[in-house]
Order: sequence, then C-alpha cells, then structure tokens
Amino acid sequence: MKARVKWLDHMSFVGESGSGHSVVMDGAPESGGRDLGVRPMEMLLLGLGGCASFDVVMILQKARQKIINCEVEVTAERADTEPKVFTNIHLHFIVEGDGVSEAKVARAVSLSAEKYCSASKMLEKTATITHDFKLLS
Repeated sequence: MKARVKWLDHMSFVGESGSGHSVVMDGAPESGGRDLGVRPMEMLLLGLGGCASFDVVMILQKARQKIINCEVEVTAERADTEPKVFTNIHLHFIVEGDGVSEAKVARAVSLSAEKYCSASKMLEKTATITHDFKLLS
C-alpha cells in the first residue's frame, strides 16, 4: 500500500491514495491554514471509523441481517503535551434495519474491535478504545 502527500500552499496538502483517490487536508487558521479541508488527526479518526464500519457492515451482511443504515460517531481525547496522541477514543455505532438481531450487532462490533479492524489495533497502542451501539428498527 502506498500514499503520497503533496504540499499545496500555506498549510494545505493533498493526499493521494495508492488506489487513485485524493483528499485535501489543511490546518486551522491559527496554525497558518485556511480551513480548506480536514485536519490530519481528524483523518486518523475518519480512517478508524471507516475501517470499523466496513467490518460491522460486512459481518452483519454475512449474517444475513437486513441493515439499511450504519453510522459511527467517533469521539476522542488527545494528550495535553507533544506528541498529542489520542488517549481515549469511543466509537458509537447506530445501526438501523428490519428485524436486525441485537446480539448479532453486538457480535459484529466486538469482532471488529477485537479481531478485524487494523486501524483500531494500531491506535489501541496509545489510546483506550471503547465501543457501544444503538439499534434502530
């Protein structure tokens, strides 16, 4: 896997993935940015949320659960001193579907956290990561 990040100007960068997709990252105005894109540390949280959601949806689909929506709200705290690593991260999944089993959602969230989510496994080296979910039907 490869990625490339190119500086544009001020504190703006464009990230290019190995699969050919691009995303703009920028700093806050107080850091010299122009607020044109997500912050790099926000990208880490988005990656974690995407990775975990991918797992949960795939596991539920394989379990033949009729999900119609899956969202995850990711909240995090960072250390006060440099390097300001994430110290606590919480993922709150909101799953909606027709006749979806609460036990199967719990299992999917657990399997993602404990076995499948590579981003979670990396970030848990510095942060305590917790998970919960709400099932809507």
